[in-house]
This record gives sequence, structure tokens and C-alpha cells, in this order.
Amino acid sequence: MGFPENFLWGGATAANQCEGGFDQGGRGLANVDVIPTGKDRRAVITGKREMLAFEEGYFYPAKEAIDMYHHFREDIALFAEMGFKTYRLSIAWSRIFPKGDEKTPNEEGLRFYEELFLECRKYQIEPLVTITHFDCPIHLIKEYGGWRNRKMITFYENLCRAIFTRYKGLVKYWLTFNEINMILHAPFLGAGLTFAEGENEEQVKYQAAHHELVASALATKIAHEIDPENKVGCMLAAASYYPYSCNPKDVWESKKSDRGNYFFIDVQSRGEYPNYGLKMLADKGITLERTAEDAALLKAHTVDFISFSYYASRVAASEDSGVEKTEGNLFPTIKNPYLEASEWGWQIDPLGLRITMNDLYDRYQKPLFIVENGLGAVDTPNEDGKINDVYRIDYLRAHIAAMKEAIDQDGVELLGYTSWGCIDLVSAGTGEMKKRYGYIYVDRDNEGNGTLARSKKQSFYWYKKVIATNGEDLA
Repeated sequence: MGFPENFLWGGATAANQCEGGFDQGGRGLANVDVIPTGKDRRAVITGKREMLAFEEGYFYPAKEAIDMYHHFREDIALFAEMGFKTYRLSIAWSRIFPKGDEKTPNEEGLRFYEELFLECRKYQIEPLVTITHFDCPIHLIKEYGGWRNRKMITFYENLCRAIFTRYKGLVKYWLTFNEINMILHAPFLGAGLTFAEGENEEQVKYQAAHHELVASALATKIAHEIDPENKVGCMLAAASYYPYSCNPKDVWESKKSDRGNYFFIDVQSRGEYPNYGLKMLADKGITLERTAEDAALLKAHTVDFISFSYYASRVAASEDSGVEKTEGNLFPTIKNPYLEASEWGWQIDPLGLRITMNDLYDRYQKPLFIVENGLGAVDTPNEDGKINDVYRIDYLRAHIAAMKEAIDQDGVELLGYTSWGCIDLVSAGTGEMKKRYGYIYVDRDNEGNGTLARSKKQSFYWYKKVIATNGEDLA
């Protein structure tokens, strides 16, 4: 069988990690702009340290990133040279509505993305567009408290109506919220949330998530009304949890950890809150403000497909196990003694991708779309200036082979694959440039120095061959 004939091979980026141009084209300031590198980054991301403007003594990598705002034609031409069938990107909300609560969108921002989509279409590249990849206009945070406020649903609706209308016929595939479960782990990054001392943070996060879930269902409804050809997906930071041992306590802990990931996707895919989730909220003393209209909207407008990111599997153990944890992005997990790890401690597990695919497909019976997967590594040019990133090729080869097994042997329906950071970009977790994922090297360092010149790595030519053979030649 192999990969389907119309399989969507490509790569993925996010506006806040590659676009730059933070103050150009009428764009307003967003939460993603004011997240610095350095020791305070995690505190800002998690809402523990309020930073709603640029402050002295900090470096803010998203201000310029890799300046795709001015380089997108060059970059898309390189994607086309690799043979991309699709390109996943995101829209910067504050480029369309600079403050977020305006009645009329910013024409210059709308035109920028129209030109970008037309450039993709010129090469027969299908845009896959994330409506919100962690972006939230700063004005909406200052004035309304970010997604804790129900009014955000209306502002998001306005954004969706503007882009669905303007890009009808140019964009068919949409994702509502990137990694919606990250709101629990990085609430300022994920939803523009900051917390006052003594505030019930869990209550705020789950209420904000409810507002995002309602907004997602509303977006799905509007997308289908404006263009019945539109396909709308949710997006999950995924990875199945293994129990650390066959101790039933560890098995139960892995079950609970998986449910913690699935919770919001259950709502988006099945249309209602799962019983385990309602019980969990009750046990935490959380009471969501939900209306009958919310319930009807969620039930009637579920997503068309399930998209997800996968970098590494995870391990769960009961609290009394005493085992060592490792940092993996914003998800601390137990070290798995059977797996090797990347330079950043992410455990490399291709079979875990196949397991995760099966878990998701068994659970939802909807098409899957892998929209992030890749290896963050330090790339060092040799004396000829070339980057022989065989370690990245090895990682991708093994994961693509696992995808093929899930399709061939397990019957999983997979729409496409967009590896993460197809061109080097700023890391969401650390803010670094040296943590590179791309097939295309960008001359920029952690301090913002460099020419921004683009050059092809060895993996560029390898992935071009993979696409040309529809995944048959992985050598």
C-alpha cells in the first residue's frame, strides 16, 4: 500500500517563530513578541512573571526571528524545490486585528497573507493554516485578561470571518488552536493568561480553555458555512504515555496522563465533555461557566480531522516510585532506559509515533494529520560551509517508516506530514536559534546576529527524494 497517492508532504512553521516584522504592516504587539530569552523566559511563558511590553536588559527573538516577513517568496521557492505538497504556517492575529477588538481588519495584514498564499499556489503547494499558534494581541490581555474573558470568543469569531472570507479558494485546511492542551502548561504563551498572587490558577486555565473550545466549534461552523470545501482540524501536543512498570499504580498513572492530553480533543472531536473530565474538574473544585448554547455548538460542530505534534514519547509513574524525571519541552517526563535522547533531553522513539497514531485513531476514528515532528539539534557547518545533518535524517527516516507501518499494517488514515521547522526558526521552548530543526539553514545566532542568508542542508536533498518517491525511498 504505502502512502496514499494524494499524501500531503511538507513542513511547518509558526508566525511568531519565523515571521518577524513585529512593528510593520500595521501589526500590533502580541504576547509572543514579549517573551524573552534567558532565565525569566519560563516564568513569562507560564504567567508567573507578567511582561506585557519590551523591558530593558532582555532579548526578544520573535521581533525579527528569521524575517520571513521579507523573505517568504525565497523561502517558499525553496519549499517548492523540495517538492512540498503542503506548507503549514500560522496567521499572526495582531497582523489582521492589531488590537484584537477592532471591527474592521487591517488591510495590509490581510494582503500580506494573501500574497503568501498566492505564492504557495503558484507552486501547487496547499496551505495548511493555523488560525492561532499561541498568538494573542497584547491589548486583549491588558483590556480583557486574555482567554479568561468570554468576550474573546467574539474577537476570535471576527478574526475567523475575516480570514475565511478573504482566503476562500486559497486555503482549504485550517487548524483552530495550536496544541490546545498547552494552555495547562504554558498559560501565557497559550492563552495570554497571567495570574495574581493567590488566584486559583486551575480555575482560570480551564475556564479559558472552555472559551477556546467554544471558539473552535464556532470557527468550524463558520468555515463550513463560508466554504463547504473547508476542512477544519484540532491540534494536540501528543505522545502516548508508557507506564514506568507493570505496577498497576504506574499503569493507572499513565492512563490519567493520557486522559489529561485527550481531554480537550475529546470535546473538539466528540462534541461534549467526557465523564472523566467532568469528575476531574469536580474533584479540583472547578466550576465552569457553560451555557446550553455552548453545549449545542460543541455538539453540532466537531472537527473534520485530528492533527498533532509528536517529538518524543513519555513515561508516567506513581508518586511513590521515586524515579528520575527529564525535561522534554514543557512536559517533564520519566527517563526511559530503553531510549536514546536528543541534545535537549527529548527521548527518541519512532515506535512511539506509531503507538500514538494508533491510540488517536482508535479513539476518534477520524483522519489524522502529523503537523509537527522533528529533531532539534546544533548544526555546525563544515569547512566548506555545508551541513551534513545525518542525525536529523536518521531521526526523520525512522519516524516516517513508523508512519508507513501505521498506515500499511494498522489501517490508520493519515492525511499528511509536515515536519517541524522546515526552515530554521526560533525555538518556542527556549527561544534559541541554535536548536535547529530545518532542512534550510538560516545564518542567525541566539543573540540575533547573522546575515539571515539561507542555505540547504544535506537533509534538504534527502527529504526532496522522500517526497519525490512518496515515501518509498528513505535511504
